[in-house]
Amino acid sequence: MNVRRRSIPTVAAAAVTALGLAALSACSTDSAAAGNTDKFDVVASFYPMQYLAQQIGGDHVNVTTLTEPGQEPHDLELSTRQTAELGEADAVLYLKSLQPAVDEAVSQSEVGTKIDAASLTKLEDHGDVEHEHGAEEEHSDEEEHALDPHIWLDPVKYREVAEGVAKVFEKADPDHAADYKKNAAALTAKLDDLDTRFEDGLKNTATKVFFTNHAAFGYLAERYGLTQEAISGLDPESEPSPARIKELQTEAEADGVTTVFYETLVSDKTAKTLASDAGLKTDVLDPLEGITDKSKGDDYFQVMESNLTALKTALGAK
Repeated sequence: MNVRRRSIPTVAAAAVTALGLAALSACSTDSAAAGNTDKFDVVASFYPMQYLAQQIGGDHVNVTTLTEPGQEPHDLELSTRQTAELGEADAVLYLKSLQPAVDEAVSQSEVGTKIDAASLTKLEDHGDVEHEHGAEEEHSDEEEHALDPHIWLDPVKYREVAEGVAKVFEKADPDHAADYKKNAAALTAKLDDLDTRFEDGLKNTATKVFFTNHAAFGYLAERYGLTQEAISGLDPESEPSPARIKELQTEAEADGVTTVFYETLVSDKTAKTLASDAGLKTDVLDPLEGITDKSKGDDYFQVMESNLTALKTALGAK
């Protein structure tokens, strides 16, 4: 049952444009199966959106993802086939501003229901990821002052997005609205519990500062009273300046930083070099942009629990 023709009204769809879905074993990740099934067909932009769609949709949805496991989502380029198949789906769930290629494809697509996760919560500007280094070093502030898209790493903001997605699903596929509401309630309860675990686990620590490979954890840091110091900016492939590396080495000593965190989908070379030069440890803090065999967990909640454990150890939780 392809229900694309029963899309929500234009005004309602515009009010909730964005999100991505995560892969559950029962759901397809092959974009060839993106539409024309007997379920509510949803295309997700990358893992956090995919996961929400699958958890909320349950047995009633067929979820596919544009970003395969192990693929760095920021650099995603869509094939002609993927772009064409967007129009075959009943809905697309994406996060505007994270993946420019997806933004463009969605804007040109005739898919009936477009859900932008960024419209379901408030994105924030977390400021410069590199501090002032002097007038001689001029660089563009476009990246540093961009709105931070990494909302899924804050359980509270992720909960807000989940609630918004559920409402769109209920309107777009009213035959299964009760189940979508029930599934969303179960998911948001788990996110509330996760939020409590982070709050309690990070309340009393020896230091509040942590170093990470790229600036993905601004919302998490803000939520739990921590300070994220990123080697790179919002783009994990950007190269830090020599002045930034020197600054971090000085700050590590001043703030009692013990660990430089890196991630699984991008190179750990710079993080490990900084750690070696400053006499620090290294560990993984996963931005959850995709699940692979290197991930410390099989789904969003397991990896977030692993992140909590790593942060408690690095920050000296008491």
